[in-house]
Amino acid sequence: MIFKVYYQENRFEVPVRENTKSLYVEASTEREVRHHLKDRNFNIELVQLLEGQHLEYEQASQDYKVESIDA
Repeated sequence: MIFKVYYQENRFEVPVRENTKSLYVEASTEREVRHHLKDRNFNIELVQLLEGQHLEYEQASQDYKVESIDA
């Protein structure tokens, strides 16, 4: 499954919508995604499962690059 993660680069700053970044992670569960990212200094706002037309839309973006979690 592909998850889109919305985050701020510094977990100690107040979130500002204009500074929100996103990345895509391939994992089995949201919990795996959060565990994979726990060592980064991110303030994770949302982890969203992408499927169907929403996934197809995101895949068409030039910024679409998936991180894979190696089991």
